[in-house]
Formats: sequence, structure tokens, C-alpha cells
Amino acid sequence: MWSRSLFASWLAVVFILGVAGCGSDDEALSQPDSVIVLAPEGNRLRAYAPLRGAAQVVIPSHADNPTQGRDINGQVCFLPDGSGRFIAGEDTNQPNPPPGWGLFQLRGRRVGELSANQITRYVPTYQPSPDTPDNYGCGFLKDGRLLTSDIGNKAGGPPNGQLIVWFPPLDVPNPRYCKIDIAIGTAGGIFVDAEDRVYVASARENPGVYVYEGPFPTSPDASGGCGQKDATGAPLANTVNKRLFIAADGHIRTPNAVVGSGRGTFYVTSVLNGVIAEYDAQGRFVRRIVQPVSGERLPFPSTGTPLGIGVDSLGNVYYADLGLVQNGLDIGPGRNLGAVRRVRFDGNQPAPPELLDQRLNFPDGIGVWEPRS
Repeated sequence: MWSRSLFASWLAVVFILGVAGCGSDDEALSQPDSVIVLAPEGNRLRAYAPLRGAAQVVIPSHADNPTQGRDINGQVCFLPDGSGRFIAGEDTNQPNPPPGWGLFQLRGRRVGELSANQITRYVPTYQPSPDTPDNYGCGFLKDGRLLTSDIGNKAGGPPNGQLIVWFPPLDVPNPRYCKIDIAIGTAGGIFVDAEDRVYVASARENPGVYVYEGPFPTSPDASGGCGQKDATGAPLANTVNKRLFIAADGHIRTPNAVVGSGRGTFYVTSVLNGVIAEYDAQGRFVRRIVQPVSGERLPFPSTGTPLGIGVDSLGNVYYADLGLVQNGLDIGPGRNLGAVRRVRFDGNQPAPPELLDQRLNFPDGIGVWEPRS
């Protein structure tokens, strides 16, 4: 189980994304990268081209650039239309304005020549809590509806993380939305499969990976399946079709994020014990693809502490290593101890994690984009 100190330490961390300038003039002459990995880190957004080892800061932090900076955290999700637009948590100057999500346009197709600008921002209401609201997960249904998760209570109190569906058009201020669930225990990453089943990690209060099945609301009113109101007065779904798919176990002590493997199975991260475990289509344990060397203690030098996760079309796994350390009874991210790591496979066997970057501060999310030619 998570300790109160752990939740207070790492869940309150803010990751930051700002707005960069234009790309290179000779960008059209550059060879695009086939895989681009984005990772919020240390109040910046970093990009990696894992096939050639290139890296850059795409957008500086708000502290680095007070005029154009944007604070970002959590999972990064690209729109499925190939446009290079992406969603990420955006909480610049919180608590006024409150945390929300931003829609951004990534420009360029080669790491070293990328830039981005913000298009708009979405802000829902949050369930009452002594904790500052934290935005984390995102995903898309096939028809373009956006899903987001916010964490809710972090260490104590009732489970009140939220799963929200947002209705297109998404490139306008504050699109319409409906809350699907308002009782998730420390909500984490989102994965949406090819059948529009929605998987959400939950790290506290009956922890595990939950699956939601449609039909999901299509508008924020009764005719669209969203005829109720929550305590904040926001639209709430008439019903929720939710079940526990993978229960927390000795492999995933704190289920933090989930992603499809591309082979009909699922990978689930567990930051507290440094594990990424694989589960089959029925939610049964298969194996660990990442686990610390026997005898290691936090921050687990061989694996780090996996939080955010992504997979490319070849099956390579990328994860954000939060860099947790223990100081007495306190557990939290250590300074300059975070990393971005990759796991490749030799046939069906996972190789040891490789470092794409290290000496990072609080990387918590991953986004994988494969630009279309």
C-alpha cells in the first residue's frame, strides 16, 4: 500500500510545458523520425528519437520562460488523426486558474527541430478534497471523444478520482463534458483498446485496473446519457459500466498506468516496487517484463520506479522512471534521480531496461508518436 508520505511527496509534483518557437528552416529537408517519445520532466517537455539517440527540450518550463511557459504533467496523448496535436495536463499558475488539460500542436517530425504551441485549455470541476487537484490520464475513443482522469484524494479520504469524457469539437475553450465516474481511488493512466473499452489504473482503495464499457455519454444532457449532476453541479452519467479487470497483487502493488502491448496483453506499472507486469486478455498474470535486481532497494538502480508507460508499433516499451527514494519513513522523488527508459525484446524475451535519459527530475508521463510519412 502507498504511504501518506509517498502520496504527499510525488503526487503533488508539477510538471511543466511551455510554448516554443518555430522549427528549423530546413526541416523539410530533414529525415523524419519514425518514433518520437515525449516525456514531461523537471518543468519541461522533452522529446526523444530512440532509434538514433537524439533528444531535445521541445518546450521550456514556465519558470524558464515566464511569458510563454505552460505547466504540464501526466500522460501525453496524441490525437489519432496524425495531425501531431496532443493532450496533456496543463496547470500553469494553479490554483488560480485551476488545473486542467491543454490541447497542443506539435510542429516538426524530427527531434532537434520540434516546437509546439497551445491551442486551448479544458477545466472540469473536481470533487471536494483537501488536496490540490491533480490531472493525469488521457485517451481517445474511436469517434474522437476525449477521456481524462484526475487523481482525487491522494493519501486519505474516500476515493474520488474522476473519469471524464469530453465532446468534440476539442479545439475550442472548455468543450462540453460529462463525468463517467467520480469514485476512483487515486486514478492513474488510461488505455483505450480497439473495441473502445477503457482501462484506468487505480492505486488506492481496492487498487487495480478497472475496465469501463460503453455506451458512453454522447452529450452533457439526459438525451446523451448524462442526465445527473454531481456535488459540484457538473453533468454526471446516468449509469457507469465498470468492473475490476486486474486486481493489485504482489507484482503490481500500486497500479499506476496501463497500456496495451500490441500482442493482446497489457502492461501495468507499479512505481513503489519498480515493476512492470504483463497480464493476459482475461486479466491473468503472465510475467514481469521489468523488475529490480534481487536485493536492490529504492531507487532500484537497475529499473528505477516506473510510472508512465507507452508502447510503439514494434512493441518497444518506454517508461517514465519517477526516481523514488526512501528517507526514513518518507518516500518521494529524489533530485536528479529520474530517467526515461526503454525495454526492447529479443524474440519474446524482454531485454534489461536501457536509459534514454537520466539525471531527470520527476518524469511522470510518456507519449509515443509515430509520424505518418
